[in-house]
Amino acid sequence: MQNKVVWITGASSGIGEALAYSLARKGAKLVLSARRKDELERVRKSCNRSDDDILILPLDLAHSQNFPEKVKEVFTHFQQVDVLINNGGISQRSLAKDTDLEVDRQIMEIDYFGTVALTKAVLPYMLAKKSGKIVVITSLVGKFGTPLRSAYAAAKHALHGFFDALRAECWQENLKVLIVCPGFVKTQVSVNALTGSGERQNKMDDAQANGMSAEQCAEKIVKAIMQDKEEVYIGGKEIYGVYLKRFFPLIFSKMIRKAKVT
Repeated sequence: MQNKVVWITGASSGIGEALAYSLARKGAKLVLSARRKDELERVRKSCNRSDDDILILPLDLAHSQNFPEKVKEVFTHFQQVDVLINNGGISQRSLAKDTDLEVDRQIMEIDYFGTVALTKAVLPYMLAKKSGKIVVITSLVGKFGTPLRSAYAAAKHALHGFFDALRAECWQENLKVLIVCPGFVKTQVSVNALTGSGERQNKMDDAQANGMSAEQCAEKIVKAIMQDKEEVYIGGKEIYGVYLKRFFPLIFSKMIRKAKVT
């Protein structure tokens, strides 16, 4: 990763912040994006790299009309993007029947359309260079749905469809696509998750609190990037849900109804 330019969304906390530190230690040059500029500045200082090697670029995934200009800023500063890590997003904690449709739309706009829009803004530059890696951090619920996450699971499933197709379309241009599916990772994702009315949950799930550290998760993601993996599952025993769903769907269906997912 030495001197590779890596753009990370959702870089102000959690997995994105941990990825910034891991990649900085490996010599990467970074573009750090999230909504909170002050938090991005904090992360930059903790990376222990020169200011020239890290570009702070505040970005809101809900405002994709701004992305072409954001991409121009990156290429003006670094002249290239070697790896785009689509990590930013928001989760949900509410039953489908209790969730306002506008909340479903908001989650889809941020998690799916925002991610796709930024990827499409960067894509022409990578295709012209015939080189690049696009990483999308989805979730294990991109492989199977669980209670209280209907909109979130829908957005993550959609990302899998889009990026699997993109990989199949662009392999001849040497474009690599990695889909990362974390399970329970100890971050603020459940604290910031939207309830049915669109308000923050403002509490951490037990499963999240007992999950893998963001630092461990980030190291596994970086390893997968360097190994040119196409898809990777990261977490604890919840990973087995992917295989149970695939080979024993009826058993999985009965288990997930009673699973403690908060």
